[in-house]
Amino acid sequence: MRPSPFYSLAAAASWPVLRWLYRLRAEGKENLPAEGGYVLAANHISNLDPWPLGLPLWPKSFLRFMAKSELYWWPLNRLITAGGGFPVRRGERDVEAMNKAVDLVRAGHVVAMFPHGTRQRKGLVKRYQPKAHTGAARIALEAGVPLVPAAISGTDRLSKLGPLRVRYGEPIPLDDLKGQDPAVAAREATDRLMAEIERLSERL
Repeated sequence: MRPSPFYSLAAAASWPVLRWLYRLRAEGKENLPAEGGYVLAANHISNLDPWPLGLPLWPKSFLRFMAKSELYWWPLNRLITAGGGFPVRRGERDVEAMNKAVDLVRAGHVVAMFPHGTRQRKGLVKRYQPKAHTGAARIALEAGVPLVPAAISGTDRLSKLGPLRVRYGEPIPLDDLKGQDPAVAAREATDRLMAEIERLSERL
């Protein structure tokens, strides 16, 4: 799927900044599915994570992502939509947003998800980190599309001018989860996903 003109304009303008000033490097692009939609799930350390995560995919494809519904007021809603966003009501199970994400990946889009939901804080032991949500896995399982892990580093140090690093992993195996109870399958898929995201993060 091709990005909107606004997305392409923003990407073209920001690519030199991220590439040369922040020294953005992306590894593992060969692991990304060559055709069709998929769910791209990564760790979350900054509100700016979607941009370095998605920019290496441009211009061939672009990210679609959930944006909190409170931001959908005119004219900001037009910019968010042009930038790939679609609304989600945070703090509740938004069936409409999940169905929208399923429709998007089935149509060939790349939907970006951050399973932790909130940004991860440095220096906290694992038991104090927010528990990973199963939304990314549920979307991939319901739509029958790949669930691809990724790791990002550097977006919490932008004032120090990078470097920014992104690593894409191989799709998470899901075939053995077909036919299982949806909730059980989603939790198992999420556990596999988070283990791989952590492994990718350690290699950045």
